[in-house]
Amino acid sequence: MGTDAINTEMADENFKVVAKNKRVSFDYEIVETLEAGIVLTGSEVKSIRNGKVSINEAFVGSMENSMDLFLFNADVSPYEQASYNNHDSRRPRVLLVHKNQKNKLLDSIKIKGMTVVPLTLYFNHKGILKLSIALAKGKNVADKRESIKKRDWNLEKARILKNFNK
Repeated sequence: MGTDAINTEMADENFKVVAKNKRVSFDYEIVETLEAGIVLTGSEVKSIRNGKVSINEAFVGSMENSMDLFLFNADVSPYEQASYNNHDSRRPRVLLVHKNQKNKLLDSIKIKGMTVVPLTLYFNHKGILKLSIALAKGKNVADKRESIKKRDWNLEKARILKNFNK
């Protein structure tokens, strides 16, 4: 399932997208996507509800002695109204996935060129924060050029059709 399928799926089911990683489709070829829960503190949830989050530089991996998946380098700004209970903005956050999915992702990360990246951070229809992650393979320069050509052609095609329909 690609990013387009995820975006239309979220639009159909009334999800509230909080953060989106737009560079993923340009830098990586998406192999597989899945949904994960995320362990947060109260001040982090309030900050995310205010839209003070960025997952553009984030990645998913495991720590040395742990078998859990973590979200690294995601920037959740400190909540202004929280006093001494505030959080570190770039701390590693535990992801909640099924054991077989976790093992599959950890085994796939060991393959050269494969990585797990976050796609979107959103609240589902129950109001629970979810993270859409993807197992992805890095693109080389030629693949990126091809993506640019395809994007430019689609824009040009849309312009031509718009002028043709007038």
